[in-house]
Amino acid sequence: MSNSYDKIASRDPNEKEFLQAVHEVFESVKIVLDRNPEYRKASILERIAEPERIITFRVPWMDDRGDIHVNRGFRIEMNSAIGPYKGGLRFHPSVTLSILKFLAFEQVFKNALTTLPMGGGKGGSDFDPKGKSDAEVMRFCQSFMLELQRHIGHNTDVPAGDIGVGGREIGYLFGTYKRIRNEFTGVLTGKSLNWGGSLIRPEATGYGSVYFASEMLATRNETLKEKTCIISGSGNVAQFTAEKILELGGKVITFSDSSGYIYDEAGITREKLKYIMMIKNIKRGRISEYTDKYPDAVYTPLDSSLDYNPIWDHKADCAFPSATQNEINLKDAENLIKNGVYVVSEGANMPTMPDGVDLFIDKKILYGPGKAANAGGVSVSGLEMSQNSMRIKWSREEVDNRLQQIMRRIHRACIDAAEEYGTPGNYVNGANIAGFVKVADAMLDQGLV
Repeated sequence: MSNSYDKIASRDPNEKEFLQAVHEVFESVKIVLDRNPEYRKASILERIAEPERIITFRVPWMDDRGDIHVNRGFRIEMNSAIGPYKGGLRFHPSVTLSILKFLAFEQVFKNALTTLPMGGGKGGSDFDPKGKSDAEVMRFCQSFMLELQRHIGHNTDVPAGDIGVGGREIGYLFGTYKRIRNEFTGVLTGKSLNWGGSLIRPEATGYGSVYFASEMLATRNETLKEKTCIISGSGNVAQFTAEKILELGGKVITFSDSSGYIYDEAGITREKLKYIMMIKNIKRGRISEYTDKYPDAVYTPLDSSLDYNPIWDHKADCAFPSATQNEINLKDAENLIKNGVYVVSEGANMPTMPDGVDLFIDKKILYGPGKAANAGGVSVSGLEMSQNSMRIKWSREEVDNRLQQIMRRIHRACIDAAEEYGTPGNYVNGANIAGFVKVADAMLDQGLV
């Protein structure tokens, strides 16, 4: 394993996020390779960590003043052993090749865990839709799709939304694809409900992470009722994580964005959550505005001089990191445990740094890694693909029931794989092993491709 990882690290030494994700998976599957030498003989590790295709392109667009800008577009088609590439598009200034490769790599195993026939991919641009007019976002999306349309299709690669790509952006992207290709197909997921979208899709990642936490708690004969929960982020994932926690009787005390976080000791009720949704979804404002209406809450601005994030330093039972990668370092993890947190269910992708993960595992808390806990989003994307293919529409209750069943199966797959390979209760190993074995077996079946 070390030799395989060292080769990848020497080839891509500056891709720290990608190497972090690869190292975690490789560490988990060492025992799998020892029991199954055919994986080593077929160089599965080397092949699974190398994208099948990387597409990079320029995206020129014009702003409302007539000035021309150029951004960079990407699509990483990582692995198609079990189905068409599937994964979101991210529009954010932080987008780099390393981040998209890490996300695509994680997506391969996440999609395998869902039991749906989807391979793994990811894409996006360093374009920032914040502060742009609808017309500017439309022109950017049209330019982006002029190139992307050459590489995607409902049986080839089916992108979805991610950070910076919501219903507005998906609409502009889909409209451009339809006009260029002269076809109405399920080439994108996250579409509006009245033209092919699925119910529960905006809620799915947040709901799924709560369902996964509930499954973990059930192993100790507990539920989320009366549990105090810390949530980071304030986008779709955080909002619908909070909604489902409240529905199940839990209490939410925090939300955050890139400027800072709010702490509401009394709890964020449904009415307060509705106000947050208005701030973030309609006004596209900052979370600090929450204290204008609810002055008893405390807003803490981001302080980059600190070596920890104070959002993780509050008394609670559960934490749902739902903002971005590597938002929990070792000190944050220590603070969480010190304050009584014993359930962590990741709504974001790889939000906990490796030493924080090691601490969670060492302390034997209920820790659900992102590739398992936040698989609800791509699961409902897969259900949207199924509905598009069959030209039908399922009810909200049916989609939600299917989502719960999928999250239950993912939890069971993690438990079973961890036990089979000698690390019972280790959801990191369980998720990595269960996803890896499914993809590796498909790769063996299909030969050297």
